[in-house]
Amino acid sequence: MKIGLAMFITIVLGLSTDAAAQAPPANRAPTSGTLRQIIPGHYVYTQDNAGRLFNSGVVAAGDGVLVFDALDSEALARSEREAIAGVIKQPIRYLVSSVFHDPFSKGNLAYGDVFKIGHENYRAGLLDQMQRGQLSDQEQRTRLPNVTFRDRMTFYLGDKEIQVLYFGAAHTKGDSILFVPQDRIVYMSEVFFNDEFPNIAGGYGVSWIRVLDAVRALDADVFVPGHGSIPDDPKQTRAALDRMRQLLVDVRDRIQAEIARGATEDQTVATVTLQQYEKMPQFAGTREAVVRRIYKELKGTLP
Repeated sequence: MKIGLAMFITIVLGLSTDAAAQAPPANRAPTSGTLRQIIPGHYVYTQDNAGRLFNSGVVAAGDGVLVFDALDSEALARSEREAIAGVIKQPIRYLVSSVFHDPFSKGNLAYGDVFKIGHENYRAGLLDQMQRGQLSDQEQRTRLPNVTFRDRMTFYLGDKEIQVLYFGAAHTKGDSILFVPQDRIVYMSEVFFNDEFPNIAGGYGVSWIRVLDAVRALDADVFVPGHGSIPDDPKQTRAALDRMRQLLVDVRDRIQAEIARGATEDQTVATVTLQQYEKMPQFAGTREAVVRRIYKELKGTLP
């Protein structure tokens, strides 16, 4: 799907500039982060929440900025906007969102004046989440994307070709991948946990491996994670991405072996302990959910 810049501008002119003013609860995560350049024209804004890193991508061109994921609160997103204004000094024209969960979408409240893009499954998941939470109509309108896509969307920011891609279910059913071919960089949101045990509580681990294979096949050198640090040499992120893929393969293969011998789900949880990964951050709280989810996926019982 290709959408010309002129069409985008026409739609943007019709957007309301009123952003919802709902403040995040006082006990939420920190409301500021740090902006760091990865390679020329590309940045990451990182929130450190008790040692766990949450990343938002920033693409800068001559005539504007694209933000990838708005993080977990209006206040945090406004801090990111201030950092962008101070360093890049270009207007923010687009917000591309990948994961509908609040830690990556609540900040959409600060982007009522920006054209928002997300996969059709992202929109459906976000709308369902907000309706179940009985959020106001104003918040729902502000956070929802202005346009959705099914397989891919291509547009241009200045002289940069921007590809927004969908390769299938991974962390959620609607994860978007942002690829800038000329700069050989990919923004992956929670499709990529860098050296952190992945959360698959609502994900699809077997499909996730196929998504990672599709991303790895892109003509790219740098892969920006949704969680975790980015090395001083950003090209080292490919090796980190390979490690995450191998982790998922190891889990899948262990569970498949248990299924082949007739193990129940509970027996598989007890047997597939994954001790080689037990020192990874988030392992203790997510290992069982990961095993149960992939077991169901392999058995064909996952909704």
